Amino acid sequence: MPELRIDPLSGHRTIVAGERSRRPGGEPRCTPADPIDPSGDPFAEGHEDRTPPELYAVRPGGGAANGPGWTVRVVPNLYPALDPPREGAAAVVEEPEEGGRLPELFATLPATGAHEVIINGPQSVLSLAELPVEQVIGALEVWRARMRVHSDAAYVQLIVNERREAGASLPHTHAQLYALDFVPAAIARERERAAAYTTRTMGQNLLGDLVAEEVRRRERIVAIDEEAVLLAPFGSRLPFQLMLAPRTPRARFEEDGPTGAALLHDGLQRLARRLGSSPPLNMWVRTAPRGAGDFSWRIDVMPRLTHLAGLELSTDLNLNIVAPEDAARMLREA
Repeated sequence: MPELRIDPLSGHRTIVAGERSRRPGGEPRCTPADPIDPSGDPFAEGHEDRTPPELYAVRPGGGAANGPGWTVRVVPNLYPALDPPREGAAAVVEEPEEGGRLPELFATLPATGAHEVIINGPQSVLSLAELPVEQVIGALEVWRARMRVHSDAAYVQLIVNERREAGASLPHTHAQLYALDFVPAAIARERERAAAYTTRTMGQNLLGDLVAEEVRRRERIVAIDEEAVLLAPFGSRLPFQLMLAPRTPRARFEEDGPTGAALLHDGLQRLARRLGSSPPLNMWVRTAPRGAGDFSWRIDVMPRLTHLAGLELSTDLNLNIVAPEDAARMLREA
C-alpha cells in the first residue's frame, strides 16, 4: 500500500509506492557509461595545463605546482557560478514608478562567493567507487580542508555530480565547492527543525537520535563501521537513496574527526554491484551553517535512476518506487 512519508530532518514529503517498480518498464535501471578517453581528459595527471592554475594540491612526493605527482588537486571553476565579493556591492532594487508598482518584486543581488573544483584523483575514472579506498579517504580530507578555507562564508556546499545524466559536464570524478554569502532556504529549514528538536528534547540531537533509532530497528541499515552509519532514509525521495551519518554527531563536517570515507566508498561499491555499474548520482555534504550549533553533518547520495516528472516539478512531492526497506535489504545483500 502506498505511504506518504515525512523526512524527519527536512520535513520533505515523499510518496513511497514500491508496487510501481513492478509495472512494465518500471524497474529502475542503470546502463554502464562509456569509459573516459585519457587523452581528452583535462583532469588527468599530466594535463595540468588544461585547467586554471591550482589553488591547492596533495603531492606526497613533493614537486612543483601545476605539474604531475598529485593525488588530489583543487582548481578554480573555469566557468564559475559565483564571482569574488566586491567592496560596496549592495542589493539593486527597482524604484517605484508612478501608479504605485511595488519595487521589491524585482530585487537582485550580486552572486558572490567562491566556486572551486576538487579533482578526487589523477585516474581517469567516472566514480569515487572506482578509486581505491585510500584515495577516497584522501579526497574527503581535502574536501573538508577546502571547506575550512571558506569558513567565513554563510554556508559552504560541497557536491559531487557523477555522469552526465546527473549534471556532470566532465566525466572524471570531481567535487565542486560553493562558498555562499547566504544560507539557502532548504538548509535554513533543516537548521530550524534541528534547533526546535534540541529545545523540545532538552538538549538532544535530531540526527543523532534518528540514527540511534534506525540502528535499533535495523530495517533500513545498509552497513556500519567504527566511524559512521550508512542507511536508506525513511523518507527517501529516489530509489536507492543513501545517507551516511557519523556515529557521534558533530555539527560540521570540516571539523576534526572521522569522515566516514571508507563506509561511503563501500556504499558506492554496493550500488555499483547491485545495479551493474556505478549509477548517475548526485551527492552532497550537509554541514552546519555559520552560527548553527544544534546540527549534525551528513552525506546524502541520490542515484538518478528515475526521472523527475510532472508531480515532482509541480508540487515538490517525490514519488519513490523502491521502498527504503527494500533498497537497504538489496544493498546489504550486494
